[in-house]
Amino acid sequence: MRYMPHTAEERKAMLEKIGVGSVDDLFVDIPEEARLKGLLDLPKHAPEMSVDKQMQSYGSRNLSPSAAPSFLGAGAYRHHVPSVVDHLIQRSEFLTAYTPYQPEISQGTLQALFEFQTQVAMITGMEVANASMYDGATSCAEAVLMACRVTRRKKALLSGNLHPQYREVTQTTLQYTEFSAGELEISPMKNEDVSAHLDKDIACVVVQNPDFFGRLQDLSDLAEKCHEVGALLIVVVNEVVSLGAVKSPGEMGADIVVGEGQSIGVPLSYGGPYVGLLATRQKYVRQMPGRLCGETTDQEGKRGFVLTLSTREQHIRREKATSNICTNAGLCSLAFSIHMSLLGETGFAELANINHAAAASLAEALEGIEGVEVLNDTFFNEFTVKLPGAAEDAVEALAEQGILCGVPVSRLIPGNPDFANLMLVAVTETNSDEDVASLIAALKEVV
Repeated sequence: MRYMPHTAEERKAMLEKIGVGSVDDLFVDIPEEARLKGLLDLPKHAPEMSVDKQMQSYGSRNLSPSAAPSFLGAGAYRHHVPSVVDHLIQRSEFLTAYTPYQPEISQGTLQALFEFQTQVAMITGMEVANASMYDGATSCAEAVLMACRVTRRKKALLSGNLHPQYREVTQTTLQYTEFSAGELEISPMKNEDVSAHLDKDIACVVVQNPDFFGRLQDLSDLAEKCHEVGALLIVVVNEVVSLGAVKSPGEMGADIVVGEGQSIGVPLSYGGPYVGLLATRQKYVRQMPGRLCGETTDQEGKRGFVLTLSTREQHIRREKATSNICTNAGLCSLAFSIHMSLLGETGFAELANINHAAAASLAEALEGIEGVEVLNDTFFNEFTVKLPGAAEDAVEALAEQGILCGVPVSRLIPGNPDFANLMLVAVTETNSDEDVASLIAALKEVV
C-alpha cells in the first residue's frame, strides 16, 4: 500500500459516497477468470541488466512473422511497409504532435488528416470519412451506436460471420446503453441469409466483407432489403487491401463502412496500435463519431484546413456527445496516408491483385493435399481450410518447424467442436514461392 496516499478512513468515506461496499465491488464487470488472484510469479526486484537479459530470453521464445514463413491473418495482416513511411512519421513535427485543440495553428496536422479522410472515402465508396478511430473493432461499435441514433431504433443485427472480437467489443460497448445487439448463427459452410431476420425494429445490420472465414459476397441485395425496412447497412472491412480489387461497400449500397486500416502503413506490432476507419453518407455526417477535418479559405483567400463537427461536448459534457472517442489514431493514420500516397490508385489495385493471385495459387496447392479441403467458393487473400484433425495441433506442429501456417478458428471461437478442424490461412505479397513450398511440404507431413 506504499503508493496509496489515502487513509483507510478516507477510502471508506469515498466508497460510502458512491454507494459501493468495497473496492472489489468496483470490478464486478470484469470476469472472475480475468482477475489476478495474487502477485505474479516474478522476483520482487532485480538488477537492470538481469531484468533485461531475462526479458530477452522471454522474447526469443516468440516466432515472429518477420522471421518465418507466415500465413497468419484473422484481422491482422503482414504487408510490406516501405521504409520511407517509417522515416516520415518519425519527423519531429509529426511524431510529437497531439490533438489540435487550437487547430488554426496546426495546419500541417490538419492537412494530413484531411488527405487521410479523402483516401478512406475514395476506397470505401462513401462521401465522407472521419479522421480515424482507435481500431476496427471500436469503429464497429461506434457505427452501431451511430445507426441507432440515426434511425431512433434500439436493436442491431450482427452477422454470424462477423469477426468474433468485433462482435464482442460491440456487445460490451452496448451493454450499458439502451441499445442491444442480436447475433446470427456462425457458419463457415454456407452464405447466411441475413435479410430473413429483418424487421422494422432493426436499426442496422452489420456484415463483414470479406467475412471472418474469408468469403466475399455482393451485398447489393441486402442493402436494398435493409433500406426497405428503414435499417442501415454497416459493412466491416478487416482487410482494407481488398478494396483495391473488389466492388466498394459504397457501390453496394452501404450506409456506413468501418474497418481496420492496419494493412496499409502499419506493422503488426503485437496487435496494436492500429487505426480504425469510419466512412458514411453525407446526410449522416452530424451523427458521425470522432473528428472531422474540413477544407476552407482564409481571409486572404488561401487554402486552409479546420477541425469541424467536433463538439465541445465530447470533451466536457460527455453525456451529450455523439461519441466519447475524442481523439484519433493520428500517427497510424499518417502512416496509412503516406503508404497509400506512395501506392497511388494503380499501385493499390496492383497490390490487391498480387494478394489475390497468391492466395488462389496456394488454395489450389492445398486442395492437392489428401485430407485437406478449402471451404471457400470465393475469397480475396484469406480462406478457410478444413484439416482431417485438430487445427491447433497442426499449427503447433508446424510452428515447431518454423512455419506459421495459419490461425485455428477454435482460438477465436472456442468451445464449438464444429470448428475444431478449421484453420484460417492468409497470403500477402510478403509470401515468397519458397514460403509456399515450405508450407505445402510441412503440411503434407503433418496431415
